[in-house]
This record gives sequence, C-alpha cells and structure tokens, in this order.
Amino acid sequence: MSQQTKSDVSLGSAVYNDDGTKLGTVRGFDESGFYVRLDPDAEAQSVDHLRSGQSYGEMDLMWRCWQCGEMGQIEDMPEDCPACGAGGEELYYWTED
Repeated sequence: MSQQTKSDVSLGSAVYNDDGTKLGTVRGFDESGFYVRLDPDAEAQSVDHLRSGQSYGEMDLMWRCWQCGEMGQIEDMPEDCPACGAGGEELYYWTED
C-alpha cells in the first residue's frame, strides 16, 4: 500500500491502516487534521488508549455535531444530526468528562 500525501486526502477519501485494511472515510477537516467515519467492521481504539497513560478521570466517547453542538451516545450515532439536520459528515467523535 502506498503512502497517501496531504494533497491526496479529501472528503470521502478512504483511510487505511498499515496492513492495508480500510478503516473508514474522511468526513471533515479542521486545523488539527481530518476526521474519519469508521467503517462498521473497523476496530476503534478505546478512550483509555487515547489517554496515553495519563489520568484524566472517567471520560465517555460520544458523537457531536460540528454545526449545532448536539451530542449523543456513540452507540446511537445517527446518519444525520437529529437536532439541526446537518449531514453525517458534520458528526465527529468527542470525549466528554
């Protein structure tokens, strides 16, 4: 699998792990990078893994709407925002204390 460059990444681009397994598609960008909507069969890393051994207390992985800020449980992540109707590309993963 060849390495993707920054210019290769656009909305809807497929994202792969080092083994060539498709993880999901790019669904948004910000100043820190891009957000990926995971494919249903991809394995996400736990919030504990993201903490890198630091103790921040208990955190919940949730979804959040980029447009209106609506949040919900990750296992109930909708296709579109139920509050404002924004498309699924506006929904991203969020950790909440």
